[in-house]
Amino acid sequence: VPRFGYSTEKIAYCIVLDAAGAVREVIDLRHHEDKKKPQPRLIAVPQSFKRPGTTPRPFFLWDNTMFVLGVTGDEKKDPAGRHAAFKACHADLLAGTDDPGLVALRTFLETWTPDQFTPPLFPDAMRDTNVVFRLQTDQGFLHQRPAAGPLWSTCLTDADGAEGICLVTGERAPIARTHPAIKGVLNAQTSGGSIVSFNFDALESYGHQQGGNAPVSVASAFAYTTALNHMLARDSHHRVQIGDATTVFWAEAEDAETAAIAEQAFSFGLGVEINPDTAIAPVRAILEGMAQGLPLSRINPRIEAARFYVLGLSPNQARLSVRFWLEDSFGRIAEHIGAHARDLRLQPPPRQKRPSPWHLLVEAAVQRKSDNIPPQLGGELMRAILTGRPYPATLLTTLLMRLRGDSQITALRVALLKAIVARAHRLAPHPTTEDPPVALDPDNTDPGYLLGRLFALYEGAQHAALPSIKATVKDKFYGAASSTPQSVFPLIDRGSAAHLTKLRKEKPGLAYVIEQDIAAVMARMSPGETPFPRSLPPDQQALFALGYYHQRFHRAGSADTADPPDTSDAPANGPPPAA
Repeated sequence: VPRFGYSTEKIAYCIVLDAAGAVREVIDLRHHEDKKKPQPRLIAVPQSFKRPGTTPRPFFLWDNTMFVLGVTGDEKKDPAGRHAAFKACHADLLAGTDDPGLVALRTFLETWTPDQFTPPLFPDAMRDTNVVFRLQTDQGFLHQRPAAGPLWSTCLTDADGAEGICLVTGERAPIARTHPAIKGVLNAQTSGGSIVSFNFDALESYGHQQGGNAPVSVASAFAYTTALNHMLARDSHHRVQIGDATTVFWAEAEDAETAAIAEQAFSFGLGVEINPDTAIAPVRAILEGMAQGLPLSRINPRIEAARFYVLGLSPNQARLSVRFWLEDSFGRIAEHIGAHARDLRLQPPPRQKRPSPWHLLVEAAVQRKSDNIPPQLGGELMRAILTGRPYPATLLTTLLMRLRGDSQITALRVALLKAIVARAHRLAPHPTTEDPPVALDPDNTDPGYLLGRLFALYEGAQHAALPSIKATVKDKFYGAASSTPQSVFPLIDRGSAAHLTKLRKEKPGLAYVIEQDIAAVMARMSPGETPFPRSLPPDQQALFALGYYHQRFHRAGSADTADPPDTSDAPANGPPPAA
């Protein structure tokens, strides 16, 4: 990460000056691996800051072309004021210097006019990109010259010069009036957002202004924002997207290698793909041990004791909201991730052997699109996974609504419903029911599970008798059957009689098997006038989906019965954002 007072920024071009301030060359610094859209180079430059107002403050020794050259490709913007501010600021800061490079820049700004921006020296693609300077006889940039450092250090303390007790360090130091922007949070402003920000009088108290209301020293504000920006970078291995929460994580251990191993193992546990061939040997050992259910204390005691931190950030207009914050030993976090994996265990398994939280959230979204994931659900799910607490109640109701709405009984939806019920049962003070089964359990007597199995058998009979049918009983009656069985099951039962009669003539063996299965399920239901309850509570509706899934797949192996269930879990609008 850059040192204090500097930030890593996207720089596209470098203007090369001679000692007299004349432009000798314009160098394209961008990476051209992607021919359609070359990417700027990340360079440490004097720190950027927020620039509110009609004529924002310029950056030191670098900026975009509106400030540096007074040119832009946006006709709606007037770069004249910004360029004048850049010239005035540098004329003041460079007035007393005798450094050849800084003198060359001062002379360049005194003689430059925007009409000099002409090709081929200045390419049109240069407009509105960030620019740095270099002296013709140097290898480094102007902001890297020894004389530039002292000049920039005089600008680091905020203009008001206020001092106070820093909330982070507890020491008296200059207080940051505004905090540097944090970039890289999905759907936040491209210019960055703030965790700490006071931009209205109504938000200020006791006569304090802006950052004085939550005093954090300039050095501490730089430290936490620089670290977050580093972990939120596009190619960072410290981030993962979970719903609307951009999640960053890091480990604190005896040495850097142990921390790196813990971070890779955490990523793997959350479903982030890691190439076993490129993972370092200790990580491969941990992944194999976790797959066998071994405790970390037996695999790698140093990893178990590592301190681990997880932070979830979501956009909130110009600010960033902390969705969740967790600090614990890696051993405890790994234990909770393992419990989450066991709760999700299902036969037949989903296509994703280690589904990520993002994949699970997509199953709760309308049309299975990530844009429709309910707000805040990502943070609540992540908190449940990492702490071992119950899954959010809204997740159960949302999933049941999706099933009633589209009747898509996917493996991931069923696995997540099973996990919700299993964890609620495990954490209940006095459990009254059995754990939901992983595979088909003929002896299970939960009403919802039995009704789900029965519903799948009725559908199988219909599909076997009418193989070309387009809309089955699942498509027509799943919502009512899973929530108010008494209203539709008698109708479905009467309809199945005709299907079984047809099967007895065409496929008597199959008809016999289905009838025996239906009788076995009915025999386990509660005796009474009707075996179908008036309604099912949400947890029984979840077991209904589980029973349906188990029975449906159990009979899917026969070519004479219904097709295998849909175990495809690919969302409708592609994979999650790159981590």
